[in-house]
Amino acid sequence: MRLSTKAQYAVRAMVSLHLHSDGTPTSIKDIAAREDISSTYLEQLFVKLRRGRIVESVRGPGGGYVLARPAHSIQVDQIIDSVEETLVPVSCMEQNGRCACDDQCVTHTVWQGLGEKIRTFLGSITLEDLTREARERMTSREAR
Repeated sequence: MRLSTKAQYAVRAMVSLHLHSDGTPTSIKDIAAREDISSTYLEQLFVKLRRGRIVESVRGPGGGYVLARPAHSIQVDQIIDSVEETLVPVSCMEQNGRCACDDQCVTHTVWQGLGEKIRTFLGSITLEDLTREARERMTSREAR
C-alpha cells in the first residue's frame, strides 16, 4: 500500500505547523516554504483539515492556522481521514472494509486484517509524537 501525496503532505504540513507555531497562527505561505509544497495545494488541504476539526483558521493581520485541539489528541489517521484519503490496502475494498466484488474474494480476510493493522498503527501515533521526533532530529543535526 502506498499513501498518496495528499496524505503525506497533510501530515508533513501538520508537523510543520505544530513545530514552528509556538501557539501563534502560522500562514500557509510559511508552511509551504518550509516544506517545499505548493501553497495553492496546501490551501486545499487546510480547508479539509479545518472541516475535519484538525486546525482552525485565524483571520486578519498575523492570521493563519492553529491546531484545533492539543497535538497529543490528534492522531495521524485522523489527519489522513480529514483530507479524504482512504486507508484500505487494496482498491477493491470500500472505506468500510467490505469487498466491492459481488462475492468476497478468498484473500479478503488478509486485506481486511492488513487494513485494520495499518489503521491501528497510524491511530497510535499522535501529532505530538511526530513533532517530538522532528525536534530531536533538528537538535541532532545542529549538534553535528
